[in-house]
Amino acid sequence: MQCFKNAKAVSGIELNDRAFHYGDGCFTTARILEGQIEMQARHIARLEQACQALKLQADLVAIPMTLAHLPKATGTLKIVISRGVGPRGYSLPSQEADVWLFFYPHALTPFSPQVIQSDVLELRLGHTMPALLGIKTLNRLEQVMLKAEADARGLAEALVLDSNGYIVEGISSNCFLKLKDTWVTPELGYNGVHGIMRAEILTRMQQQGIACQQRAVHVDELAQLHSLFFCNALSAMKMVDQFAAQALDIAACEALFSQLQLHQMT
Repeated sequence: MQCFKNAKAVSGIELNDRAFHYGDGCFTTARILEGQIEMQARHIARLEQACQALKLQADLVAIPMTLAHLPKATGTLKIVISRGVGPRGYSLPSQEADVWLFFYPHALTPFSPQVIQSDVLELRLGHTMPALLGIKTLNRLEQVMLKAEADARGLAEALVLDSNGYIVEGISSNCFLKLKDTWVTPELGYNGVHGIMRAEILTRMQQQGIACQQRAVHVDELAQLHSLFFCNALSAMKMVDQFAAQALDIAACEALFSQLQLHQMT
């Protein structure tokens, strides 16, 4: 792993950085191929929106400056915006936020559908503060607990409900469900992360004239479940062939993957 802070190589973090003490910041995780971030415009827009919502004064020019040090980089890139070093207490310090890039080198192949088994988790999400809705903040303790349950049950990914029984997303992914003959994705009106790949898929579906409803989806509607897949910026489609005791149709997912050309990302 290589680590850069404000476009300079570093090997540690200050003890009083607010990212460590309060989870005070945001992040995005992307694939990088030959020094180019896949769906870079979407990742930058996500960070800009998060910084505005969190009142982070971040100079994102540090991202292309860092990439200049990684001209042949291929692997995974995590971009973290921290409010930086500050005094004790919740009050916002006045300094500019720090832009961290963590590069994990490994070989990349074009996206292809993956097949997994899935289920609904017992742990549930509450509602998010409206000002933070959809933002990928550094506070991911809910996902840590959800992942612990999934690991204990041998699930690579699973559906997560809110306290009222509505489907929100996966643990580290958004989800698309085919209920009878219609694709649906949860509207994320009260919680959940507005994912990069979810937005890309919705855009391509609209361009291809493929109907997809964005609405509240109650767990009771799983009785009508025909197909299901999860997606995030590192995996375009994890399609489910077995959901609890129910066999699902992955052919619909494969057809959608091909029609949307999800193996191609820019």
